[in-house]
Amino acid sequence: MSVTIREVADDDVAIFYEHQRDPEAVAMAAFPAREREAHFAHWEKIRADPANYMRTIEANGAVVGNVVSWQGDEGRLVGYWIGREHWGKGIATAALRAAIEEIPERPLMAYVASENAGSIRVLEKCGFVRIGEDEEGFVFGLDASAESSRRAVS
Repeated sequence: MSVTIREVADDDVAIFYEHQRDPEAVAMAAFPAREREAHFAHWEKIRADPANYMRTIEANGAVVGNVVSWQGDEGRLVGYWIGREHWGKGIATAALRAAIEEIPERPLMAYVASENAGSIRVLEKCGFVRIGEDEEGFVFGLDASAESSRRAVS
């Protein structure tokens, strides 16, 4: 399977809307779905900020999700969302690895629900290590030394 990331196009946002409406995906991510207007307003806002990083994920030419990064209070954060019909195929791992190559800031951090074993595994495969826990789940981090170690054993 060919997995690529590219700039987000206007038509992609409607596909992202459908992905984030899936009740099973919402439960797994422990992140509430947005109503249509709120979803499109959110994407308009984040796309307007040049400090944000966002890419559409394609698998075999089809839009299957997105990977994003933004500056949070605690540092540079990264997140991703894959349509449920594409889970378990290595797409998130390939897309996150590609994004890590494009995002120069370190450390990178990610939050994941403690029950989301698939996403935890994606982060671990990409060199992130668990660095903390909060009321919603786990905090993972990737720094330059962890990334060098990952490359050495991959």
